[in-house]
Amino acid sequence: MSKKKGMFSWFSRKSVEKTEQQDKDTLQESLTNESDVDKSNQQAELAAAEVARQAEILAKEEAKLAAAEVARQAEILAKEEAKLAAAEAARQAEILAQKEAELAAAEAARQAEILAQKEAELAAAEAARQAEVLAQKETELAAAEAAKQAEILAQEQDASTRNESELVDEENAKQPKQKEKKLGFFARFALGLKKTRLNIGSGLLSLFKGKKIDDDLFEELEEQLIVADIGVETTLRIIENLTDHANRKQLKDAEVLYELLKKDLSDILQKVEKPLVIDEDKKPYVILMVGVNGVGKTTTIGKLAKKYQSEGKSVMLAAGDTFRAAAVEQLQVWGERNDIPVIAQQTGADSASVLFDAMDAAHARGADVLIADTAGRLQNKDHLMDELAKVVRIMRKKDATAPHEIMLTIDAGTGQNAISQVKLFHEAVGLTGVTFTKLDGTAKGGIIFSIADQFKLPIRYIGVGEGIDDLREFNAKEFIDALFSKEDDSEQGGKIQ
Repeated sequence: MSKKKGMFSWFSRKSVEKTEQQDKDTLQESLTNESDVDKSNQQAELAAAEVARQAEILAKEEAKLAAAEVARQAEILAKEEAKLAAAEAARQAEILAQKEAELAAAEAARQAEILAQKEAELAAAEAARQAEVLAQKETELAAAEAAKQAEILAQEQDASTRNESELVDEENAKQPKQKEKKLGFFARFALGLKKTRLNIGSGLLSLFKGKKIDDDLFEELEEQLIVADIGVETTLRIIENLTDHANRKQLKDAEVLYELLKKDLSDILQKVEKPLVIDEDKKPYVILMVGVNGVGKTTTIGKLAKKYQSEGKSVMLAAGDTFRAAAVEQLQVWGERNDIPVIAQQTGADSASVLFDAMDAAHARGADVLIADTAGRLQNKDHLMDELAKVVRIMRKKDATAPHEIMLTIDAGTGQNAISQVKLFHEAVGLTGVTFTKLDGTAKGGIIFSIADQFKLPIRYIGVGEGIDDLREFNAKEFIDALFSKEDDSEQGGKIQ
């Protein structure tokens, strides 16, 4: 059963309706607000998405630009590296080409040197052969002439009968003949020095004769001595000494100065006059012959061998020149001619080995003297000088005191180059003596004074001709006398004025 609604029920309903309406409005407002928020959120999300999209686009653009820049920088770097690599490759190629060119030039120079040396050796061998043929012919002619003279003398002696007084007269006549023979030999020696004498010695007499002593005279003398290859240092020392003499003694006569010059030159040579003495306690006494090509070294060996043999010594030869064509054969000819043993091997053999074997053989046979030849070599070729030093070292393994004489042979016509020869050979092996050859063929024999003055090495022998007897023991007085001799060269065996 339903209740009745009164007045209060109406008011109550209105109030409820109002409340409901308010709730609806509130709900509607809330819904509206929520809708606005949603819209705002959507707009914010859209804005954020747009910002993100723009940022992404910007990032992509920046990444693209960065990648392009990196690629550009990488390309530049690659080009630089390629350029540097190309430059380095070019530099290495240039260095390689230069080295190859240098090696090629060095090889060409070596081949040229070998060729030049072979040609020089062939020329020297031919010259030696011609000289040997000439010497043999001269020896044969001399022997024939001697035999002819002996036959004539024998016939004259058989044809006449001499009484006692005639024999006495003949005996008395022998003394001047002996003197004449001595003078004739001296004249022959002086003749061998003729060309040098025209520059030094008697050739200077015209420079002093009738002159007064002044600066002009000394200048002319200086020039003349240098032309004669006495050398600048030695010449200046001589001029200074003569000037002191002239000032101190107040000399006026230039011819007196000429005698002082002769004395000064003699003093230089007296200091190096030391003949080679064979030490008989050293058997074999080993003589090592050294020198450049073409100086007459092998010929000198033959003459020395003959000399020592004639003194009663047993001699052996060692053919250590295994490089030059026919050098071994040339020495063997000397040996066969004088019945002297020659120790040799084939051309191209090791020189040190040959000389070591020769020392063994000489010791076994009890030889007094062993003369060892060596290959001619240019003094400015270090490897050749080292080879020579090696030869000496090998010989000293056999005998610590050998070689007992290391003799340098010098062509007197070589001139100032001989100074270099002496210096470098002396440094390489330690020279103990010097022999000058071919003094008869040069006008520049003054080199003997220059070497004597600078190095003080003993001068053992001098050669003034092709004959065996033309290799002489050096005697300073004899040399100076012959050099300053006023003998008339047109008269053979003439008197000395």
